[in-house]
Amino acid sequence: MGTMDGHEIPSKRTLCHSRGSCPGRDGLRKRRGRLHRTKRVGATFHPLIYNACMNMKRGLVLGFAFFLAACQPAPPPVVRIIDNDNVITLQTDEIVPSTILSQAGFTLNPKDRLLLNGLPVSESQPITIYPTILQIRRAANVLIITPEGQQAIQTSAFTVGEALAQAGMDIRENDEIEPPADSPITNPTTIKYIPSRELTINVDGKVVRVQSSAQTIGEALAEAGIPLLGLDYSLPSGDEALPSNGQIKVVRVSESVLLAQKPIPIESELIASADVPLDHPQILSPGENGLNVQRIRIRYEDGQEVSRLTEDETMVRPPKTRTLAYGTKVEIKTAVVDGVEIKYWRAVQMYATSYSPCRLGTDNCGSTTASGKPLKKGSVALRTSWYLSMKGQPLFIPGYGYGSVDDACGGCVGRPWIDLGYSDSDYEAWHWWVTVYFLTPVPQNIIYVLE
Repeated sequence: MGTMDGHEIPSKRTLCHSRGSCPGRDGLRKRRGRLHRTKRVGATFHPLIYNACMNMKRGLVLGFAFFLAACQPAPPPVVRIIDNDNVITLQTDEIVPSTILSQAGFTLNPKDRLLLNGLPVSESQPITIYPTILQIRRAANVLIITPEGQQAIQTSAFTVGEALAQAGMDIRENDEIEPPADSPITNPTTIKYIPSRELTINVDGKVVRVQSSAQTIGEALAEAGIPLLGLDYSLPSGDEALPSNGQIKVVRVSESVLLAQKPIPIESELIASADVPLDHPQILSPGENGLNVQRIRIRYEDGQEVSRLTEDETMVRPPKTRTLAYGTKVEIKTAVVDGVEIKYWRAVQMYATSYSPCRLGTDNCGSTTASGKPLKKGSVALRTSWYLSMKGQPLFIPGYGYGSVDDACGGCVGRPWIDLGYSDSDYEAWHWWVTVYFLTPVPQNIIYVLE
């Protein structure tokens, strides 16, 4: 009790709110109240003191009533237990899940899972959350089939994906999983699992990296959005299994068809004419090239042409033969060349080279011509076919002088060609065109057309 101006003031008592028996009066705590000072007049209290006392009495009555209610024993908490289709509800003061389950007659197997209000919980972890729902997730038998073999496990996983993770599988987005990863596990389940592999695809000048669990390269390319279209092909082939090194090249193939004109060369017909001078052929009929049209299929790989195939060729215009009259009329002429007057019956432009006994174009030297004469200045060589017809024919070559066809030149082909002979001591190099005069007398055997 406290005092104020020498008068006692009643104290307020704190009531017990705990569950169970109520403590004794000595367990109550006291609090000091404060009242405003009043002056006593005669033998009566001031009205302020009177009102305070009345309010205190009312508070004591209400507090005592609350005290009696709070001290009544509380009922045990309610726990609901779900085991598949078996659901029971019980009241218990126990707070350890394993004890509660034992009270209810439930047993947890090693692979089973316990959930508290939907969240995993240890069977030995005390319960601090009410209301309480304990759910038993029973383990199921699961068979996992992979390319490496089979694996049997017992799991309380909710989904196929969770079961694979528990089995140590590193699941990726493009893995092949059947049933799907989000499928629930409610009974013994068989899971087919093919892990994806990293593939490097070279296509259209780019490098694309993907994960795939496809069985063939073609399927992997389709999954990656890079299908083989038309004539496209892949290396390795699209029907082969995924390569061990993960490298795939896609070759884009296209074709085009080209219509091309191909000329048909004219054929020439030679006719001898005594009215036409030697070495001055005349065209009697010009002739005309024919024309073929070809259908050509062109193949491109990655934009580069790789082949052309002529599929068809049609003649649209046949060639017309050209008729030439070569002259057989021999005329003897006189000319002064290098200050020398000569008589000749043929003059031909020829490409002139020179040689000597040790300049034959071989490693060996040779001083004898095909005619048996010694090789020296004045002996000249012509192609073999000409030599056989013109052997011994006298010639005059400007800048060289007189010569005689005494030797055969096997390399003098492709054009009119004369090889001028020298000895090693007086050799001069020739590499230019020159007019070769064929001197009289006119031979009996004449090559009218020099080819």
